[in-house]
Amino acid sequence: MNFWIRREKIILWPTISLLFCLALGDAQVRAATFTASLDRETIALGETATLSLTFEGGSPQTTPMPPNIPGLQISYVGPSSQFSFINGQTSSTVTHHFTLTPRQTGEFIIPALTADVDGQQLTSQPVKLTVTQPETPTTADVDSGSQVAFMKFALPEKKFYPGEVVIAQLRVYLRDDVQNFGNFQLASIPADGFTIGKMAQGSTQRVQIGGHTYSVIPLAIALTVIKTGTLNIGPVTASAVIVLPASGRSRDSVFEQFGIRDPFNNFGGEQKQISLATDPLNVESLPLPAENVPASFNGAVGDYTMTVTAGPTNVTVGDPITVRVQISGRGALDSLTLPDQTAWKNFKTYPPTSKLETTDQLGLEGTKTFEEIVTPQNTDVHELPPFSFSFFDPEQNTYRTLTQPSVPLLVHSGGAAAMPTFAATKSSGAENPTQPQDIVPIKQQLGTLQKIRLPWATQPAFLAAQSLPVLAFLAAFVWRRRTENLANNPRLRRQRRVLKLIQNGTNDLRRFASENNSDEFFATLFRLLQEQLGERLDCPASAITEAVIDEHPVFRNAPEATLHALRELFQLCNQARYAPMRTSRELAAVIPQFENAICELQNLKT
Repeated sequence: MNFWIRREKIILWPTISLLFCLALGDAQVRAATFTASLDRETIALGETATLSLTFEGGSPQTTPMPPNIPGLQISYVGPSSQFSFINGQTSSTVTHHFTLTPRQTGEFIIPALTADVDGQQLTSQPVKLTVTQPETPTTADVDSGSQVAFMKFALPEKKFYPGEVVIAQLRVYLRDDVQNFGNFQLASIPADGFTIGKMAQGSTQRVQIGGHTYSVIPLAIALTVIKTGTLNIGPVTASAVIVLPASGRSRDSVFEQFGIRDPFNNFGGEQKQISLATDPLNVESLPLPAENVPASFNGAVGDYTMTVTAGPTNVTVGDPITVRVQISGRGALDSLTLPDQTAWKNFKTYPPTSKLETTDQLGLEGTKTFEEIVTPQNTDVHELPPFSFSFFDPEQNTYRTLTQPSVPLLVHSGGAAAMPTFAATKSSGAENPTQPQDIVPIKQQLGTLQKIRLPWATQPAFLAAQSLPVLAFLAAFVWRRRTENLANNPRLRRQRRVLKLIQNGTNDLRRFASENNSDEFFATLFRLLQEQLGERLDCPASAITEAVIDEHPVFRNAPEATLHALRELFQLCNQARYAPMRTSRELAAVIPQFENAICELQNLKT
């Protein structure tokens, strides 16, 4: 029986090893796959879709990137990985995610992509994304208050002209149950016949619609008319993320089970991405009047004022004159240009430079300053001709011309000055007159001579000033070394502190003696004796008593007079507790005895 058991073991283990190798080989041979998919194949303009590139059984060497598709913004988000072990088989999945943001409606095809996975060339299938126009809520839906959020777009009711700037009003309405609003993005503003300028947000307002209170966020958009005829604008589409109260949400949070607001859920609701759209608008743009067009009109539309300055006014032929023109008002200031001045025939002009300063958020009000260089060409010029600027006023439906009066000029000739001539005296014996010199000295007199002072670099004061940084460095170095030595020598620090304490304490003893304050006198005397003895013996001052004089080995070689004086001072301090009050003269007589004893202690070798 033992024989069969051993035989069974011999046959069983190779079988298990063979099966394991076959399973491992099957896992390695299994081909990798590459697929592309969308989380949503149809979305509304303003929403986003997610493109997922999934690799199962391997990972690509480089991430395949979709090509640029007009009207579709593609942003790479990042990869994610997943591993699983089912029925003894191990599988891995790597997915790369992309966000697709459409800029217009229509169908977008993401073509087949190719990737290299472990030496295999894998190709995904193409996917199609359909982008539809967001649904605009009806008037009945808006008036009933059933819409959580919606937008309205409006233009002023007036006639439009090419070049005129129009301020459009875009209003976003949010119902009172919206807990949070963010990530607002305009998806598209189709504007046929307009150019879109800056946008500014106004103050939030509140209105009542259908039994609900709505918060209104106004947005002003600058639009410039660029052509005539029927112009179409809209529908304006946008997307946003709002937070709404969660319906039927269970109280799973530990905080909410005890009636506490969950700090990890700031609003207690659920996020939702919404698409907003407005109704399209049709407006009429009229052509500018063809009658009575000023000669200086170059297309400016708006309401303006003008100021012109020029200088210098006393010049020679060819000298530059700066003409500064400031045009202020309301309109398309960034597109304003100076008109040609036909009356400036005797001037050479150069291209002007400009600077724009606006005073509002939309950049429609402010001042544009032009600086132009002109040069007079002859002396017949006596004035800078009047400057004219014309524009069309859309409010008055008429042309207006601004004119600046002429500026008087004094223009001198720019020719070379005649050479001066010098008279020469004829010599009586000379047959031919002396020829005049070609080079004549300009200055015959040298003028007053002055003594030249030595250069400042060679004067002693300068050399002394150069030594100041060196002296300051040496002083700082010495001070630093002394500070470090004092910090590393606690015995020296205590010696200096006690010395200063003895000096101040001696003055206190004299004051207490004059005041006949014996209690404070002997208390101070005893404390000073403790501090001085403690410093000399290198022990705490509070541990000093009269007994250290006889017990400490330092005092074995001390003079007997010093020891006697110290004993007497300690005895006086002890007797002061019980003896009657002494007179000022008696207290003053103790001070010289104390000073002598302190001097002997300071000279005592320890």
